[in-house]
Amino acid sequence: MQRKILVRLLLVLVIAFTSFSCAKETPQDKQAKLDRKQDVKDYVTHHLLDSHDFGLYSYTDDAGEVHHVGFPLPIILWDNGLKVFSSSKFHHGETVAEVDGNYYKIDHAKIYKTDAAGTINYDDKDHATNDKPLDISITKGVFMMLLTSLLMILLFMGLAKSYAKNGGIAKGAGRFFEPIVLYIRDDIAIANIGEQKYKKYMPFLLTVFFFIWFLNMFGLTPLGVNVTGNIAITTALAIIVFLITTFTGTKDYWKHVFDPLGDGMPWAGKILIYIILVPIEILGLFIKPFALLIRLYANMTAGHVVLGSLLGLIYIFQNWIGGTLSFGLAFAISLIEILVALLQAYIFTMLAALYFGFASETHEHAEEHDGEVAHL
Repeated sequence: MQRKILVRLLLVLVIAFTSFSCAKETPQDKQAKLDRKQDVKDYVTHHLLDSHDFGLYSYTDDAGEVHHVGFPLPIILWDNGLKVFSSSKFHHGETVAEVDGNYYKIDHAKIYKTDAAGTINYDDKDHATNDKPLDISITKGVFMMLLTSLLMILLFMGLAKSYAKNGGIAKGAGRFFEPIVLYIRDDIAIANIGEQKYKKYMPFLLTVFFFIWFLNMFGLTPLGVNVTGNIAITTALAIIVFLITTFTGTKDYWKHVFDPLGDGMPWAGKILIYIILVPIEILGLFIKPFALLIRLYANMTAGHVVLGSLLGLIYIFQNWIGGTLSFGLAFAISLIEILVALLQAYIFTMLAALYFGFASETHEHAEEHDGEVAHL
């Protein structure tokens, strides 16, 4: 009873404080709040985009000048020849870079050719119409993928060496990762692919699980990276799964795609059904990887947007009640995002193993599976 009274009293105080604050707002205060909301929106949008330099944080001095703390990355362009230079020439996208008589400018994380004044032309849909050179630069996302790859190589080389030195017993950090590796082998690979064919898929399943997991965890650090929230990255991972599924598919797998009803029915009776079934089966080949890329991209992007918005509320409210509530919610969501980072890596790996299991299924395995289902 007392707890209910305290909760109601707290709600009344929050509502009263909010009403009092709104009542005292002047037109200038309202405009300032709108400006702060736009700043938060721009900040969250900028966080979701890739960048050509690695920014750790920024601050504004007393004179109003913005200072960026981080380090530049190499810009690699193909524009009538190879152009290689440092991203520091762009000064965090604020200036024009001159290279071999050509001028380049960054607009919305993309590099365009321009003039010495940095002119960017837009169409009626606010899309830049300037020419774009082929950009193969080492961006922040690429840098984090290279860093994650190096970390994985060192980690699992150390795990392999500890196995060799200690008679198959993991030491150090390997003791934490060994149960995860065994879980992926026993409960994901073998369970979905089978004991006879799971080994050829294990390198990819282990790699993609830890690759996604580590990148997701890096995205929750103050480094501000959002690699798995980039649809180009999730698309590339899904294409790899699609290619492996396609090129390792057995004869029975492809027979199921183009002859889903099997040999139990004459073709004269199946042809009308196949007009519907076969296109659906073929469409399913592309829907599966599409579901993989959208699920990972949407979940990670949504998490970053929610976290950024909640933290931005502290800047918008600028009072102890709004700031405390926003910080508390952001902290709670951060804990949930730690679980989501692992969960999304698990789901991607599980679905990939499931697709590989479909592709490697043989006629004997299918009959065995049908017999088990009938027995149950």
